[in-house]
Amino acid sequence: MIKQLKLGVVALAVSTALGGAAHAADKTVVTFARFFGACEADYGKTTDVDKAVGECGIITALTNKFNAENKLNAEVKTQVIEWGPYYDQLGARIVAKDIPAIAVMHEAVLGDFVKRGLVEPLDAGFKDAGVDVNDFTAHGKRGTTFGGKTYALPFDTHSWLWHANTNLLKKAGLTNADGSPVIPKNPDELLAQAKKFKAATGKPYFIWCVANETAAYTRTFLTLLYQQGGNPFPKNEREINLHSPEAKKAIDLMRKLYAEGDIVPNTDYGAANQAFMNGEGGIMVNGTWLIGDFVAQSEKSGAALEKGYATVPFANLYSKKATWADGHSWIMLKGGTKDEKTKKAAFAFLKFLYDNDYQWARTGHLPTRTSVIKSDQFNGLPFRNSIGAIATTGISLAPTVPRQFRIQEMLGEALSNIVLSGKPVDETIKGAEERINKMLAGAK
Repeated sequence: MIKQLKLGVVALAVSTALGGAAHAADKTVVTFARFFGACEADYGKTTDVDKAVGECGIITALTNKFNAENKLNAEVKTQVIEWGPYYDQLGARIVAKDIPAIAVMHEAVLGDFVKRGLVEPLDAGFKDAGVDVNDFTAHGKRGTTFGGKTYALPFDTHSWLWHANTNLLKKAGLTNADGSPVIPKNPDELLAQAKKFKAATGKPYFIWCVANETAAYTRTFLTLLYQQGGNPFPKNEREINLHSPEAKKAIDLMRKLYAEGDIVPNTDYGAANQAFMNGEGGIMVNGTWLIGDFVAQSEKSGAALEKGYATVPFANLYSKKATWADGHSWIMLKGGTKDEKTKKAAFAFLKFLYDNDYQWARTGHLPTRTSVIKSDQFNGLPFRNSIGAIATTGISLAPTVPRQFRIQEMLGEALSNIVLSGKPVDETIKGAEERINKMLAGAK
């Protein structure tokens, strides 16, 4: 009897193990390609999204939570790719037919993939899954809609901000009664504030990532251009014009600030961030994604930013409220879902991300749902009241302009040569125009 009981227990254990293995094998796997880094050591088992911080932490916890709670027996398998080579690798995977079901994509890049017929339109799947495209913000909708069809789930709007060390600004008499930074309203006020700040603190007013960097130059230039009502593509999407009066004013201001010592010199991305946290300048020009890190510094005893951090949209120095903006979105590539079951699970995960737009907004990025932008929960986060307007004032190149990341690089290289190396403006800009327009003429 005991022997039979033991045999029964063993049989049950084997049956349970086999059943568990079969259950695992039956899982519907959704491959999920993204950048944002890897943080398995910190968040590999975290399902409590409220306890996660930063881009990597929050997206990892969200994925874990979906895997733990979905009722479709679906598993999202993350494929982390480094940010630098991300799009090259994604293109190579499409050619090799190793296609992820869902992939992250900047809205500035999305148009190129849509034109090549590589991306699934999502409207029908969104309707079935319960994603309300009418709740998308104007910026989110603009960046993901082509020919009246939606090709991605907009996940955020990220933009250019002024991150302020109010401890130093107060020393220079550049804070308001409530402790907020005094923001200049035109280029002359900006230059005057920079001189006043340096006289009081001995430090440059600005910190930008000026070395080994192209994006910072392009984003700042476009912001200054848009604020004047300028357009880098006034005729059509394949002919850039950098010789407009508005473009020349923007370039001249950037060049003058650096030449007069109002920007900390020779800092790349990492060094610029560190310089700001060390209190080496008053205003750090960088993105929404750094808010969380700088808020943490402001709560740290003994830090240069202790009780002295604020952030506002890039100062409005001309007639129009505008700032450069882009957005992360989620796409479904053609051939990435092998059957209807996988496609249904993929849309369920997209709906889950849509439902958690607020959680992602804790990174500092702006939500792409109007209902979240207006919510007390979002506006209760630090500084969100002041930057929420970017969801309507944020401007990017038209989605139909091809090769936008390459334009950003080529334009940034030219601007860097002017600002950092003192190259002649007209000659350098003419060369950039010719190279960009030649590239655009051959773009598919």
